[in-house]
Amino acid sequence: MSDSINNRSKQILEAIIEDYISTAEPIGSRTICSRHGLPFSPATIRNIMSDLEEMGFLASPHTSAGRVPTEKAYRFYVDSLLAVGGVDKKEREKIRQHCTLTGKDVDRMFRDISRTLSSVSRYMGIVAAPSFTTNIFRHIEFINLGSNRILAILVSENGSVQNKIIESDQSFKSEELIRMANYLNGLLKGLSIAQVKKRVIIEMESDKSDYDRLLAGALRLSKQTISDSESEIFIEGQVNIMELPEFTDITRMKEIFSAFEEKGQLLSLLDRCITAPGVNIFIGSESHINIMSGMSLITSTFLSGKNTLGVLGVIGPTRMGYGKVIPIVDYTAKMLGKMLQSN
Repeated sequence: MSDSINNRSKQILEAIIEDYISTAEPIGSRTICSRHGLPFSPATIRNIMSDLEEMGFLASPHTSAGRVPTEKAYRFYVDSLLAVGGVDKKEREKIRQHCTLTGKDVDRMFRDISRTLSSVSRYMGIVAAPSFTTNIFRHIEFINLGSNRILAILVSENGSVQNKIIESDQSFKSEELIRMANYLNGLLKGLSIAQVKKRVIIEMESDKSDYDRLLAGALRLSKQTISDSESEIFIEGQVNIMELPEFTDITRMKEIFSAFEEKGQLLSLLDRCITAPGVNIFIGSESHINIMSGMSLITSTFLSGKNTLGVLGVIGPTRMGYGKVIPIVDYTAKMLGKMLQSN
């Protein structure tokens, strides 16, 4: 249906969306006429607005004479009308300052970046590092702690490290643990950690006579080492949402805060973003998360080489300033990827 929008309708729709993004007030024909200097009479604008409403691009809230854009309008605006700007020098510098590991751990850096995204966009900033199981296996090491206790060190290609102390039902000498680690490193190198888990189970279920005591032990230890772990997620700037007129309802805000505290639904959405490289935009119900009604999410993956390390983004109202936020998210993801790749 969007194909039937002519140039006049596009001009008016763009004006309505940009005014509504700025004011959060329903837009009437006289407002469009006075603010934008379009060569159309108020009557012509009213007729075009009626047509746009019939096509599902505008809605009439309550008894107001003005119209507001729908999710369909924002999607058309983002895909067909939006002129994406750049990130200004001051904002670029602020983002670069926080895309650094100097003097802090990865978790603190991610929290700083989510806070910076919030500060620069004026909405909510979000950073999610995927669960360890999405990383690529580099090597495993076993260290004998005595009393049948073994420290397992699992290292991924991007440098992430997972340590786990294993209580073994049998004792192994240090040289035996080295042999076991060498066997696993040859068997599993280059697989994702999730694939490693499946491969180990398959190997363990095959004919045990194929393995001597050490190799069978190695598989058991590796199975104990690789545990499921949820993605880490960092959200900052919820107070920015509270200041917006569309979120003045206290009950609604409690629901949003509660959903972000639980993080489960949001993580499932971000996991989908991790498998879709580059910038992704979810407007309102497109996220398939009830709590995101009236809200949009703009995300971008950050990479090290060809490996996706995580996803970051901004959550705001559907009337967010897309032209400003999209380049901020894209630039931050690229800066973070470069920094992680150089470490």
